[in-house]
Amino acid sequence: MSETPDTPLIVLLIDSDPTRAAVVQAGLHDRAVVRRAEELHSVGLLDKINELQPDVIIIDCESPDRDTIENLRTVARENPKPIVMFVENGDGSLAKEAVRAGVSAYIVDGLSQSRVLPVIEIAIERFRMVDGLWKELKKSKDDLETRKLVERAKGILMDKREMTEKAAYDAMRESSMISGKPLKLVAEEIISMADLLGKV
Repeated sequence: MSETPDTPLIVLLIDSDPTRAAVVQAGLHDRAVVRRAEELHSVGLLDKINELQPDVIIIDCESPDRDTIENLRTVARENPKPIVMFVENGDGSLAKEAVRAGVSAYIVDGLSQSRVLPVIEIAIERFRMVDGLWKELKKSKDDLETRKLVERAKGILMDKREMTEKAAYDAMRESSMISGKPLKLVAEEIISMADLLGKV
C-alpha cells in the first residue's frame, strides 16, 4: 500500500452511475486520488489494476451479478487488492460469494459520503491482516515441502553414496551455495536424477 499520512490513497472506482460515483468521490475528498471506470471485466480489469496499482478498489452497483464475482475472484488470484463493494440491493448468497472471492468489505444500502473513508480504511486493514495470514500459511507449506524433499534427497545420497546423514546434508548445502540454487531445487534435482537412473 502506498498511503502515508501525507500521501493520498490511489483508488480505482468502478461505477456506471455518475451520481453514486460523485458520493464516493466527495467522501474521499483530499484523502485519495480517484480513477474512475464505468465498467471493467476480466482482462480489462486486471490491465487497469496493473496500470494504476491502486491501494483499494471500490465497486459501486445496484446488485452484483455472478460475472462480477468471478472477475473479483480473478483479481484476488492474480493481483490481490483490498476491495470494497457498495450495493443497493443485498443478496445473502451473493454477499457470501463476494467475500469468498476476495471482497474486504461488503456494504448493503449504506453508501453515504461520511461512511466512505472509514469503510475503506477498515477494509485496507482487514486485507492486510488476511493477506499476512495467507502469506504465513504459504510459507509454512513451502517450508514443509522443502523439508520433505531434503529428507528424501538425503536418503538417496545416504543410500547410493553411502554417506552419513550430516555428510549428505552438507553436500547438498555446498551444492546450493556453489550453484546459487535454493536447497529445495538441489533436492529436487537429486530426486529427479535418482528416478531417471532407476528407470534405466
